[in-house]
Amino acid sequence: MYDTGIVVRLTGGICWVLADAGGEAVRCAARGNVRKRAGGVAVGDRVRISREPGGEDGVLEEVLPRLTYLIRPQVANVDQAIVVMSVARPEPNLHLLDRLLVLVEHSHLDAVVCFTKADLACPGEGERLVDSYSRAGYRAILTSARARQGIRELSAALAGKTSVFAGPSGAGKSALLNAVQPGHNLAEGELSTRIGRGRHTTREVRLIPLDVGGTVADTPGFSVLDIESIKPRDLATAFREMREYVEGCRFAGCVHDAEPECAVKQAVEEGKIGQGRYERYLMFLESTASMPRERGCWRGSAQSGSVHFVGGFRAAFRGDRQSVGICRHVARGRNGRKIRS
Repeated sequence: MYDTGIVVRLTGGICWVLADAGGEAVRCAARGNVRKRAGGVAVGDRVRISREPGGEDGVLEEVLPRLTYLIRPQVANVDQAIVVMSVARPEPNLHLLDRLLVLVEHSHLDAVVCFTKADLACPGEGERLVDSYSRAGYRAILTSARARQGIRELSAALAGKTSVFAGPSGAGKSALLNAVQPGHNLAEGELSTRIGRGRHTTREVRLIPLDVGGTVADTPGFSVLDIESIKPRDLATAFREMREYVEGCRFAGCVHDAEPECAVKQAVEEGKIGQGRYERYLMFLESTASMPRERGCWRGSAQSGSVHFVGGFRAAFRGDRQSVGICRHVARGRNGRKIRS
């Protein structure tokens, strides 16, 4: 008997598959040719399994074609990233938030910006951040797992999709997932008072089925954030609010820094593009422009706290492969002037 389904957990060569027909996840061992295939088996893979009538365990016979593939952590067929950032304890790191959004945009995934710990923030701070990223073109949600603020709106954003959560440790990702899907009891980490960052509480990649429909990938975090293969002239397209102005620049090769008659800079002066987002764009631009080209890739790295699904991110779309990451932080723009982080 053959079934199709989705891999929801993978440990030591054994995977658990949630069949399309429903029921409990089936424990499966992969056939040798499946284990040896390029790319192996990943959580989120659509697969075909076989089971003996009345048998509890199954055999993974085939991995069906992937739509997307994240290499670190290994998650397949993701629809969107929920980029999580706390508004307090720890304070929001907008430089890191924008790095993650650049990575998501460059990988052709949809993004939802989720601000957490609204109950701990100064009055109006969370609303200010939501307004800023809403004007940049993102669906931005202000939440508090403790007060259950914004949980219904976040659940609606997750419904019917495969999502991966991305953000620094201590931002409250596990608490947020526990609020969205009560009963899973994911471990919630304490914040390290010495370094101001959270401790990792997620140890393995797994997909959590949601009552509202869809699944969420709960993934371990990583400490190093890398960007690869973003060319300077392509960076602006990873900033949603800049895209509509790029074609209005006088020069075709404009990178929106020191060039005259730049439509992007004009939009910044008119308040149509946020000044802070533009300055962080210039930081990333300096990094991409200063990196040596290696085998067709622009390379860079940054140490910027612990984050989910970052560091050697790779995605495959319509048969094309691209390596993605984020470039190292710099303190000056291309024309030598200081810019704030």
